[in-house]
This record gives sequence, structure tokens and C-alpha cells, in this order.
Amino acid sequence: MNRLVLIDGNAILHRAYHALPPLTAPDGSVVNAVYGFGTMLLRLIGDLKPTHVAVAFDRPKPTFRKKLFEGYQAKRPKMDEELVDQIPKVHALVSGFGIPIFEKDGFEADDVIGTIAKHAKKDGIDQIIIVTGDRDMLQLVEDEKILVYMPTKGLSEAKLYREKDVFERMGVSPKLIPDYKALAGDSSDNYPGVPGIGPKTAVLLLTKYKSLEKILKTKELTSSEKENAHMSHDLATIRTNVPLSGALVPLGSLNRPEAVKELTTLGFRSLLKRIIGETSQPAVAKAMAGKQQELF
Repeated sequence: MNRLVLIDGNAILHRAYHALPPLTAPDGSVVNAVYGFGTMLLRLIGDLKPTHVAVAFDRPKPTFRKKLFEGYQAKRPKMDEELVDQIPKVHALVSGFGIPIFEKDGFEADDVIGTIAKHAKKDGIDQIIIVTGDRDMLQLVEDEKILVYMPTKGLSEAKLYREKDVFERMGVSPKLIPDYKALAGDSSDNYPGVPGIGPKTAVLLLTKYKSLEKILKTKELTSSEKENAHMSHDLATIRTNVPLSGALVPLGSLNRPEAVKELTTLGFRSLLKRIIGETSQPAVAKAMAGKQQELF
């Protein structure tokens, strides 16, 4: 089976940053998020046995959603500088493993992943597993073809979501998640939904009427409320038509000179041992020669 693991880089990076205490590399820079990301990446590859892996990242420029709604994500705190400074190091580590990175100005990592998943289904990939902490991604779940692997506790535990699992958690099927968000809104992304309709009511309405459009035709709502519902639906819908460049490549050996160099520079002795091999102590010692701060 050809299995593609698609990693939501920003979501996992944030989780790693907040799950681990500050750690420093030999040069004194903070690298806790890099270490957590690298640890989870190796665990995912070991546990999920992918034939292909790719990582998607957000870009710093505003996305089309900000143009649709000025208040989109307005309440989110600014990213800590210590985390911002670690993003290039994560990029370098991922590239060192020979894993492709995808990103696009004007779009979120969600949209990039949605687009890759859509095309991968047509290009001989049998199963796609999306790794993320973002519930919006659950709308992409499609039986055994596209699954979502979502961390539940720090970096060590996760749950694999199929369609039945999405329904159990959200109360609606994956394809109705944008309709659900259109009604109930989303406080984390700061878009309105329809006033007076919360999560429970949204589920009840969608269970009865089956779609947002039928609800809007049946319920007596003002033009403003209908506009907000349509806008919220647009904001919640993951795009699958992002213009991307690059290609998926089969996952090869992680024991690459570029990866060894990055792990050595970062001082990640334990991760270096994992890719070189537990029995290859002389090789690890040689790679780490001169690195006196071997903390991890």
C-alpha cells in the first residue's frame, strides 16, 4: 500500500513548543519546538510506516480569508519570537531528511494539505493520513482513503479519525463541518456564524435539514444573518485547488548526510542515534565530536 503522511507543520510546531520546556542547542539558541517536531516526525514514520511524507507550512503573508473577513483570527495572540526563530531550523531539518515542504502565499497549510490530498488520491496513493491538531481538517476525512491523526496528549498520544469518529466527536459527517461552522461560528478563528445558534443547535438543525442551504431556506433569518452564514461557510471550507509546485517523492533512508549535519548542529544526540542506529555508537560519537552540549 502506498501511504502518504501529510503533516500540518505549524500545528505540530505549536504543540511541540508548548509541550516541552526551553531547550538550547550548543550555540545557545532555543530549540525545544525543533526537538519536539523532530521527535514526533520520527515517531510518525515508525508508527504509520508511510511510503511518502510531506510537510505543509503557513506563510507569514495574509491569506484570502483575511480579505474575506477583516476580523478573521483577530483574537489570536502573536506568535512568540522564540517560536518564530525556530521555524527556519525546522525547515532545514525536514529538508535534511529529504522530505518535501509545501507552502503558498495567500493560503493556509490546511488548504495546501487539502490540495495535496485531492491530487494524491488520483496519483496512485492508496491512503492519506493527515497529522494535525486542527479540527477543521476533519472535513477532509473520507472513509479509509483520507484519515486524520490528531494528537490528544502532548506529543505522545494521538487518535486516528475515520468518518465514524468524526461523527462521534462533531455530531455531523465530515462533509458537513463547514455547514456546522457556518451556523455555530468559530471563536478560535473569530468568525460569527448565526447569532443564537450554538454547537448543539447547529447539530440538531443539520440532523433535521441535512444542509446549510435548506436551513437558510426554512428558517426565518435576516439578510445580514444569511450573509454571515455564507461568509462563515466560505471561511471554514478548506480549499483543494491551491496552485502548488513540487512533487511527492518516496521516503528514503533518513540516515542522510544532510540530516546528520542538522542533528549534529542542533545537538540532538538521541535523534541522531535513532537514524544512525542504536548499535552504531562509534558513528554517533564521531558525528557529535566537538559538541560538548549533548542534552537531548
